[in-house]
Amino acid sequence: MPNESLPSAPPRRDDIPGWGSDLDRASRPAVPMERMPARIARPPHPPEQQHSHAEVLVSPERPGITPIYGTTAPPRGLSGVLRRTAYRQTENDIRHWLLLLLADRVDAVEGIGDDLRHGHIPNVFSEMGLPAAWKHNPRGVVRKAAIGAAVLGVSYWLLRRRK
Repeated sequence: MPNESLPSAPPRRDDIPGWGSDLDRASRPAVPMERMPARIARPPHPPEQQHSHAEVLVSPERPGITPIYGTTAPPRGLSGVLRRTAYRQTENDIRHWLLLLLADRVDAVEGIGDDLRHGHIPNVFSEMGLPAAWKHNPRGVVRKAAIGAAVLGVSYWLLRRRK
């Protein structure tokens, strides 16, 4: 008698990925139920347009500025030039985002320069979180320091060898 395979049991509903996604919306637990009091769909009146003396950079894809915006860090210096250049590009262009990232890094360096110009010596290690990292992950700090020292050593060796 040949080895006949037994009929397999039908799959359970719970084992089927996505089962029930087409059920009635009222019986699905992920669908929000009625809230009391009901949510306000729109504010009763639009917010008043904010006025500022600082320059506000606007995407070319949106013709006007939003009613409320931040002006705590207006564009200035080389980072401001980079930001203005970035906002000439559309938001779906990678150059827009890469220029904004570069502008953030340049702004951080400019901030250190401003501190030094005003007579304040920044505590870069503390501001970068080194004491907290040493407290909570000393092995990681030692590993990063060793990698940094190795990179510096190899760079120095390559430069010396070139001469």
